[in-house]
Amino acid sequence: MVRIYTKTGDDGTTGLLFGGRVRKDEAVIEANGAVDEAQAFLGLARAEAGADSELDETLVAVERDLWVLMAELATAPENRRKLKPGSSLVTAEMVEELGRRTDAIGDRVEMPSEFVIPGQGRVSALLDVARTVVRRAERMALPVAVEGSHVVPYLNRLSSLLWAMARWQEGAPLLSHPRTNRG
Repeated sequence: MVRIYTKTGDDGTTGLLFGGRVRKDEAVIEANGAVDEAQAFLGLARAEAGADSELDETLVAVERDLWVLMAELATAPENRRKLKPGSSLVTAEMVEELGRRTDAIGDRVEMPSEFVIPGQGRVSALLDVARTVVRRAERMALPVAVEGSHVVPYLNRLSSLLWAMARWQEGAPLLSHPRTNRG
């Protein structure tokens, strides 16, 4: 029988990628936990949205990116040289892709110009919850992300994408012309 527990964390520590152990209440583990929580909410939104939808495809890509982000956060600074761009290290291209996805939604859907009240639908509400968890993860990652890391910009851009996706899922009006042609 394969056991899913190791008992190594019973002392209140957790292992880092590429070695080392830290207390489970250290800031970097708290940040990683918030990212993990956000990923779980994205999974719940995916389950509600239905397989093979455009939303499902986008959320799967984001969830895979979050594995990369969590790997980067879970690596001690002395082991960062072992990280691989795109598989355990967040890249500038990953951040740019989120911007492209957000712009693509903004080009199709008229975004509200005022504050919104979440909850018009289950999927949009779940995306809004995920967005708030991502914002918390961003705040928590800020003091622990090493200089030059793309973790914080990624989380910042992700929260914008999730906001746009929630509005899209609420059924915001479709634009009849590209955003660039609006007066």
